[in-house]
Amino acid sequence: MDATDEEVEIVDERFENELRPHSFDEVVGREREKETLLIMISAAKQKDSALDHILFHGPPGLGKTSLAQVVAKEMGTSLHVTSGPAVSKQGDLAALLTSLPKGAVLFIDEIHRLQKSIEEMLYPAMEDRVLDVVIGKGVGAKSVRLDLEPFTIIGATTRVGLLSKPLVDRFGVDFRLDYYELEEMEELIRRKAKALKMEITPDAVKMVAHRSRRTPRIAVKILKRLHDNMLSRHVTLVDEKLALNMLNLLNIDTEGLDYLDKKILKTIIENFSGGPVGLNTLAAAVSEEIDTLSEIYEPYLLRSGFLERTTRGRKATLKALAHLGYN
Repeated sequence: MDATDEEVEIVDERFENELRPHSFDEVVGREREKETLLIMISAAKQKDSALDHILFHGPPGLGKTSLAQVVAKEMGTSLHVTSGPAVSKQGDLAALLTSLPKGAVLFIDEIHRLQKSIEEMLYPAMEDRVLDVVIGKGVGAKSVRLDLEPFTIIGATTRVGLLSKPLVDRFGVDFRLDYYELEEMEELIRRKAKALKMEITPDAVKMVAHRSRRTPRIAVKILKRLHDNMLSRHVTLVDEKLALNMLNLLNIDTEGLDYLDKKILKTIIENFSGGPVGLNTLAAAVSEEIDTLSEIYEPYLLRSGFLERTTRGRKATLKALAHLGYN
């Protein structure tokens, strides 16, 4: 019998709720980060103060948002979420900060995209928990200093190099989140599958882990599609055959490269003789945004040895040529 729309909605909601960690015990890996954060949280609770400001940076999909949610839960406080592009006016920031209750955590995703004027307003707010607001315009304008409740900012960015030094200096600690090890990915996949009451064989776990680019977000997307496949086939076990079928449908190959990864590499090889080619030219050739290439696709291709970045542009490596069958 086919699932009703209501049942599908329940499954989707369960995916979102069950696949995120709710405590540090449920966070796979990140041992150094977890130990440091637990020390900070313990000290903040003993001092009855807000947690110091935290910066998470690294490639997308590695758990920055999930860690922020766990930090707020462990502190027993509320989490308020926004992003750099969403805070476009000083009034937006003022309204946001003055509404925070004592001890709250404000998570700012894509913090590197804050406008300079907004960033400068944050300096006294982060350092002294005060906010300087200009009321009026022209000669009648005056500055008013507002006291803020103690709060914590957790910033997340994929491009830490775009943050100004004064802003970075106001974070009490910053963590570079790197790609997961394969063993950690396997453990993460087993836990997520168990939370969703999905039976999955060890071989299928290894296959999904190897093709997930060592990125939890991608592993979760694959698990969602595997769950769909289970429902459509009316089976209760994800084995290697079912996993391979789904991965082939998703066009994810043995090295975790998807359609656009391969399109990027093939474009460099076929259109630009293997490179080098400038990022702007490459983005135009594959009809994608520059930020999409530089922030989402390029880091993994570089890390995995398929792409080389030179002063003259991007080059496909010998490994890319061999993997795609050009030699």
